[in-house]
Amino acid sequence: MTDSPADDLKPGFRSDVTVELVKHSAADSDVLFAARVSTLGEQSLDELQKDPERSKGLINFLMRDRHGSPFEHNSMTFFISAPIFVFREFMRHRVGWSYNEESGRYRELQPVFYVPDESRKLVQEGRPGKYVFVEGTQAQQELVGRVMEDSYVQAYEAYQEMLAAGVAREVARSVLPVGLYSSMYATCNARSLMHFLGLRTQHELAKVPSFPQREIEMVGEKMEAEWAKLMPLTYAAFNANGRVAP
Repeated sequence: MTDSPADDLKPGFRSDVTVELVKHSAADSDVLFAARVSTLGEQSLDELQKDPERSKGLINFLMRDRHGSPFEHNSMTFFISAPIFVFREFMRHRVGWSYNEESGRYRELQPVFYVPDESRKLVQEGRPGKYVFVEGTQAQQELVGRVMEDSYVQAYEAYQEMLAAGVAREVARSVLPVGLYSSMYATCNARSLMHFLGLRTQHELAKVPSFPQREIEMVGEKMEAEWAKLMPLTYAAFNANGRVAP
């Protein structure tokens, strides 16, 4: 009996996501510079720091009254590793975002696949717009893990078999499922990130209800934590005004 083509590349399984802030030019002062140029012209950073309470009030005013453009004069680039189905949802967000994802045409894709852990609620109840997810049973948890892992192994073996036979990567990748992990760089500004967070996270302070898939919410939560450290006044105003992007 000969070895399978995938014997040297055993699939790995994950239930988490990776989000790393790799570079940024983002601070609350960026918002203030942009907002005040319309009335004060060119300014120095010292001028902006003279009255921090006034600066805080201006940011809150801009957020509350939805003067959005001052929140665009900054940039954050994240490295993200997540299942492909997360990226398909992610790329619904087009305004103020730039993406570069790894390509299955030019590199052999690695066998890392998503299997939810026990914290992932499995059962959907209700109708769209009012549905909720509830805990699955132990039997459902075991079923999901077993079926996903078996399916992933079979798919990756088929992928490896085609590559070994000389089939082009762009053709062979067709058998791989959306639970495969991919990676990308995503660049955004604070305004586009706020719009993303308003739709892709649930939060007790949100004025508008959202029903995100949990896996993209996991990405959003990690991005939010990084952004909150960079622009604390803007982040506080976002939450104080119902988490609605200006």
